Amino acid sequence: MTQEKKAVFFDIDGTLINIMKGQTQIAPAVKKAIRALRAAGNCTFIASGRPYAYLDPELVQQDLFDGYVLMNGAVVLLGDKTIYKQMLPQKTVEQIAALSEQHGVEYILEGPRNVYLKQEYKLTENFYRSIDVDVTQFVRDYDLAKVPVAKMEFASEDPGGHGLFDKLLAWPGLTGLMDPYHKKNMELYASDVTKGSGILHALAYLGIPVERSFAFGDGLNDIEMMTTVGMSLVMDNARPQLKAIADHIVPSVDEDGVAAGIEHYLL
Repeated sequence: MTQEKKAVFFDIDGTLINIMKGQTQIAPAVKKAIRALRAAGNCTFIASGRPYAYLDPELVQQDLFDGYVLMNGAVVLLGDKTIYKQMLPQKTVEQIAALSEQHGVEYILEGPRNVYLKQEYKLTENFYRSIDVDVTQFVRDYDLAKVPVAKMEFASEDPGGHGLFDKLLAWPGLTGLMDPYHKKNMELYASDVTKGSGILHALAYLGIPVERSFAFGDGLNDIEMMTTVGMSLVMDNARPQLKAIADHIVPSVDEDGVAAGIEHYLL
């Protein structure tokens, strides 16, 4: 790779799509702009809290993205190659799974390529069906001791998971996010991985300097990404904390803000 190339990283929810309004596919204008970026010789990446198994086919089967920074930086993929991964300690995963069951909280285990969900966990299954994740890809019968886990997600009918979520957020070496609205879902991963750290692994592998990197995002888990890249492009629908650190604010996801940002700042 030469230093002329740019590396551009895209969050999914609230940036490329708007699942809150039922928009689960990338708008045509945004796809066109991303393809123009690649046609100009640049590298495009998804940078998401999602694991690979949650990605819509259009994100992995079309000519839109070269690679993926997944599970908030715990796994980085370039094409079919895994260029970085950091798994949670197996003992920690087993302890947290046991605690979840004691608190009546469902959990899903997320690895580099697969996700693992117990057959009886219908609350979690129905949630992912509602946002068009293909749950038929989930592994439903597994041996916990043999599952590689980079991230865990949790679902509960009770806000705070009957007190479990606060306990998990205080767990040494781990960090995560609780849904800020209804507090019935949360995610958990190693405290030393972020989208920003994942991006640095991708840039180092490609030989692209940080100053030639760009990112689009809207959420709190995008903060480290925005403070890592050379230029941060924040959606107009973003949280105020993210707007405060933006290099540029682009139109909202509903206004095809990614396309506008690419055309104005990158091409």
